[in-house]
Amino acid sequence: MGFIGWIILGLIVGVIVKAVMPGKVGGGWITSLVLGVVGAIVGGWIGDLLFGNGKMEFWNLGSWILAIVGGLVVAGIYGAITGRSKTTA
Repeated sequence: MGFIGWIILGLIVGVIVKAVMPGKVGGGWITSLVLGVVGAIVGGWIGDLLFGNGKMEFWNLGSWILAIVGGLVVAGIYGAITGRSKTTA
């Protein structure tokens, strides 16, 4: 799957991240969508390293799982970073 495919998948993952972690991700819908795209690209990159080229397709369940997990991890890291900066400032 190409870069554009991961971006489209990431937008969908951003909606899923917002639904799963509604209070953890600050910044609203735009932030969630951006974090979903970043998470999907990171998840796709890791999946490509683990499983090799050509294995990651848009309609493959593995691609979706990697993108969702990547989105949740990136959103969790973002929430942890912004949460700490708000309490210390």
